[in-house]
Amino acid sequence: MRTAVFWDFGGVILSSPFEAFNRYEARHGIARDFIRRVNATNPDTNAWARLERSEIDATVFDEAFAAESAALGHRIPGSDVLAQLKGEIRPAMVEALRRIKAAGLAQACLTNNVVGGDGVTPQADSERERAIAQIMATFDAVVESSKVGHRKPETRFYEIACELVGVAPDQVVFLDDLGINLKPAAAMGMHTIKVTDPTAALGELGAAIGLDLLTDQASPA
Repeated sequence: MRTAVFWDFGGVILSSPFEAFNRYEARHGIARDFIRRVNATNPDTNAWARLERSEIDATVFDEAFAAESAALGHRIPGSDVLAQLKGEIRPAMVEALRRIKAAGLAQACLTNNVVGGDGVTPQADSERERAIAQIMATFDAVVESSKVGHRKPETRFYEIACELVGVAPDQVVFLDDLGINLKPAAAMGMHTIKVTDPTAALGELGAAIGLDLLTDQASPA
């Protein structure tokens, strides 16, 4: 019986930061997905991983990422990468969160993030940040790599989420846009859904938990 839904944030509830990375690369004449390649090189110890675990701050990351990217062919300041992290809210996902909460299932947000970087941690007050705060309030737990010192795909990160919500892995459906993050969750017993097309993902999620997450529920006139 699946009684909990775990959500990634950027790339699932928000549009993917990879889309913003690609736009940056196009503007600067850099090969598509170059930033992803930098982040995938030495993925457990590189500047990105250390920043998400709060082992370094944004100032150190700025130079560390620049050095790592330069070694692969293009110098990109880390500050430029952090500036691309603010994705757009996906209303269909927010509506699914509401319906799942109303049905009484537990929910958690599992995000690899950086302090002040993606709308989860405190930032300047704005309409966008207020909307994100409302989204975060729907979760029973929010697990941030920058706060717990672990990150996806480390198994301990998922264990922390289960402990906070009070569920076993085989009770969980987990949505993420990266297969590398889904693999250890699946090995623990979670039902995993890779989010490439949001509508398809919500259809699969609804089937897994027995809820209609796609039919329009607009109020009658």
